Amino acid sequence: MSVAVSAALLILVTIVVLLLLGIPIGITLIVASILAITQSLGFSAAVPSSALKMFQGINIFTLLAIPFFILAGNIMNKGGIALRLINLATAMTGRIPGSLAHTNVVANMLFGSVSGSGTAAVSAMGTIMSPIQKEKGYDEDFTAAINIATAPTGLLIPPSTALITYALVSGGTSVAALFLGGILPGILWGLSCMVVAYFYTKKKGYIDTKPISFKEFIKVTLDAIPSLFLIIIVIGGIVGGIFTATESAAFAVVYTLLLSTIFYKTLKIKELYTILVDSAKLSAIIMFLIGASNIMGWVMSFTGIPNMMADVILGISDNPIIILLAINLLLLFVGTFLDLTPAILIFTPILLPVCLALGMTPLHFGIMLTFNLCIGTITPPVGNILFAGIKVADRKLEKVMPHLLRFYGAIFVVLMLVTYFPWFSSFLPSLAGYR
Repeated sequence: MSVAVSAALLILVTIVVLLLLGIPIGITLIVASILAITQSLGFSAAVPSSALKMFQGINIFTLLAIPFFILAGNIMNKGGIALRLINLATAMTGRIPGSLAHTNVVANMLFGSVSGSGTAAVSAMGTIMSPIQKEKGYDEDFTAAINIATAPTGLLIPPSTALITYALVSGGTSVAALFLGGILPGILWGLSCMVVAYFYTKKKGYIDTKPISFKEFIKVTLDAIPSLFLIIIVIGGIVGGIFTATESAAFAVVYTLLLSTIFYKTLKIKELYTILVDSAKLSAIIMFLIGASNIMGWVMSFTGIPNMMADVILGISDNPIIILLAINLLLLFVGTFLDLTPAILIFTPILLPVCLALGMTPLHFGIMLTFNLCIGTITPPVGNILFAGIKVADRKLEKVMPHLLRFYGAIFVVLMLVTYFPWFSSFLPSLAGYR
């Protein structure tokens, strides 16, 4: 048995056993990696080498963007941004049957993108929209389903910590290019769910809001523009070379803090302590995962696992269409039990060489990978956005799932478009001069 095969089997078995025992994923990755490299280096060399690799994995300036974006998202979540974006979404969808459902979709896309958090979006929108839709006679399980199904759009539409993580793991793919590449797939995700919602709400006869006047539309839009301006600043600043991803994230914190405390006056200074603590906790978890995954990436590279996996996957068929479908199905399965960040950290070094061999660019693969794993955030048994949305709506999983199945079908169609047509990922980056 080759070193790559034995190391891969040892990692796989260790991860499965430790996860079944309830061991946290970060600890699991470290233990599995050390066990796998011990057979080549010995235990006395494996431990200090792993510690060094873990430190090197987080000693990267670009990684500072992640805690800054997390902090900015938490400030926005507490600072009254959600209500203004919901008002704008209502103004945009007021003439469509079932407009409250469409409002939920558009609001998730807007708030998810400015906050960079699907969990924050599903919680904020569920808290505000569910009572309104219930009052208008909407099926509460359908309401929960459409909120859950569209919350991950903000993980694709920038700023996105998931895409920043992929940029680092993939060996330096441009963050700006990834941010631009995620826009169209994220919008298509939301639009596909709006199509499903349109036919469902029209069949049910949900006509619940009246079109607002042009004067009211202008007022609502002007009220929301300062919040939306954050996206323009972040993306425009990075693409225009004004500042790096890390600097843009720091600017986002200052901007959202001033917006919430001085302009909107909806955030009190005494609330900042809780926001800072919550942001620090989540940032620490993500940084620990990145450090742990760097150990695993080193072990995989040292033992030749990525090359072995590439040979196995490419041996499935000579047809690139079938190979890509197999990769998608693998990622969809992985996403059901692994959170987004660790899944990106684990599977990027394994699958990126395969997809490069098929002619994909790192940009195209990154968007496809992230899209796949975003679906995992709304599927059982682990989906954090799924269960956050169910909790906020106070519904039961078995009641919400039949409605979610409709949205899964639409989202899968978009996934296939993103997979087989690189244009959806590359069009905007190409316009900005990224190749």
